Amino acid sequence: MIALSEVLENIRPVDNAVRRSARTRQRTLTKPPGSLGRLEDIAVQLAGIFGAERPQVRGKAVIIAAGDHGVVSQGVSSYPQEVTAQMVHNMLAEGAAISVLCRQLGVRRVIMNAGVAAALPASPELRSLRAGRGTADISQGPAMTQEQARRCLDAGIDLAMEAANADADLIGAGDMGIGNTTSASAIVATLTGRSPRDTTGAGAGRNKEELAHKVAVVTQALAVNSPDPEEPLAVLAKVGGFEIGVLAGVVLGGALMRRAVVLDGFISGAAALVACALAPAARDYLIASHRSAEAGHRFVLTRLKLRPLLDLRLRLGEGTGAVLAMPVIESAARCLTEMATFAEAGVSDRTVV
Repeated sequence: MIALSEVLENIRPVDNAVRRSARTRQRTLTKPPGSLGRLEDIAVQLAGIFGAERPQVRGKAVIIAAGDHGVVSQGVSSYPQEVTAQMVHNMLAEGAAISVLCRQLGVRRVIMNAGVAAALPASPELRSLRAGRGTADISQGPAMTQEQARRCLDAGIDLAMEAANADADLIGAGDMGIGNTTSASAIVATLTGRSPRDTTGAGAGRNKEELAHKVAVVTQALAVNSPDPEEPLAVLAKVGGFEIGVLAGVVLGGALMRRAVVLDGFISGAAALVACALAPAARDYLIASHRSAEAGHRFVLTRLKLRPLLDLRLRLGEGTGAVLAMPVIESAARCLTEMATFAEAGVSDRTVV
C-alpha cells in the first residue's frame, strides 16, 4: 500500500506536449477539421493522459463502492437501508442494470463493500473494506473518523492501481448506498460554496415536502459539523460516506497511474471534488460520462470544469453512466489512432484561399 502523502506528491499534470502533437495529427486526418466534434477533444485528452500521440484503450473496468449512511434514520430516502445490501446481492447475481451493461460492453466489474450495514456473503467478485457498519448520522455529528476516511481513500487508490496494472485504461467510478445523495449534497455544498437548497435534489423519488425536509437535514449537518473546504479529508470525514471516500481514492489512484477516470454522476462527482481538492492535477484525468438528473450535479461539473458526454436523464448510480460512455471514449481514441491522414490515403486536403 502506497502512502497517501506519496500518492498526492506523485500525481503529475498530463503531458501537454503530447496533447499538442495529437491535436496536430487530428488536423491531418481525412475529415474536415472539427467534424468529429467532442470525439476530437476526448482523443486529445486521452493522448495527454496516456502520454501517447496515438492513444489506445486496452481494457475497461468499473469500480462500484457500496456503503450505508446513518442519516437514513432522518427519513431522507424513499427506500429502507437494507436495500443497499440487497442491491449488492443483485449485482453479484447479475441482475442489476450495471451488471447488464458490463456484460454487454465488455467492462470488468469490481464491487467494494466499503461499509454496508448488513453482512454480505463472501464472493470472489466482492472486495471488503467495511470501514464500519454504515456511517454515523451526519445531522448529529461526524460521519466517520479521519482514520476511517483515510482508509477509504487508501482502499480506492489500491483498487485503481490494481485495475491499471490489469490493463484497464478507462476506470469507471460507480456507487451504491441508500442515503448517499444526502452526504453528497453536503460535500458539494461545502466544496463549491453553494447552498444546500442548490445542491440537494430529489434523490430516489422525494416529493416536494420530502425534498424540503432533506434540504433541512443537509443544512443541519453542515451547521453541526462546520466542514472547512480547505480541509478536504476532514470534509469527507464529517459529512461524507465510506463509498464516497473509496471513489475519491479511485480518482487519485487513476491519476497516479495515468489512466482516464470516467465519472458516473452526482455521487462520483462529489468524490472527485474531494480528490481534486487534495490533488488539483487529478482533474485533467477526469471524463464526465453524463449529466445527472440530480440538481447538484451541475455545480460539480462547473467546479471541475467538465463537459458531460451524454445527457440521458440518468440518476441510478451504480456506474451506469460511466459504462455507457466508455464505447464513445474508446471510439474517440480509435479515430485518432487508426484513421488515415490525407497524405497516407492519397486524398486531397482542403484548399486554403
